[in-house]
Amino acid sequence: MRKALSVLLLALTLQIQAQNPYCDSLAYNLGQGQVFNISFDTSAILTSIPVDSIEVLWSVCNSITCYNEEGMTAYFQLIQQTDTIKVCYDSYIYSSGQYDFCTDCDSLIYDQNTFSWVMFSIQGNSTNINELMMDKFGDNKMYDIHGRKLLSPQFGQMYIQNKKKYIKIR
Repeated sequence: MRKALSVLLLALTLQIQAQNPYCDSLAYNLGQGQVFNISFDTSAILTSIPVDSIEVLWSVCNSITCYNEEGMTAYFQLIQQTDTIKVCYDSYIYSSGQYDFCTDCDSLIYDQNTFSWVMFSIQGNSTNINELMMDKFGDNKMYDIHGRKLLSPQFGQMYIQNKKKYIKIR
């Protein structure tokens, strides 16, 4: 009985230690301006949990290379507004002689309409393509393969009439 209780207590202790209340409270803010800059937002964790210090390591990648910085705010001179970028951070949060490690990544694109960086996932990107059904080719008229109307096809020319392909042979 004592062994079973010890194992249960150990399992419960490991489960409690595996939960990390800091990581769910972390966020970052994107600065405005011509130079891409990013700041770590600690407002949610500082109000609920005592924190001694925070160390943040940033990685921002475009299609060519990755740039690394450290600190609560980081500036990336070589990131252009035409880039699609991946922003990642690793944070070490020190509290009461212990530390917690959190990491996260997001893909960002620059929105020319709002003049700001936004997450790529919220852009409403297409996930499928629907074929448009048109009655344009079902009217007994002849069209070339580019969809232009033909009066009379030339010898050897492929054409479309009533949604079927033909080749003029005489």
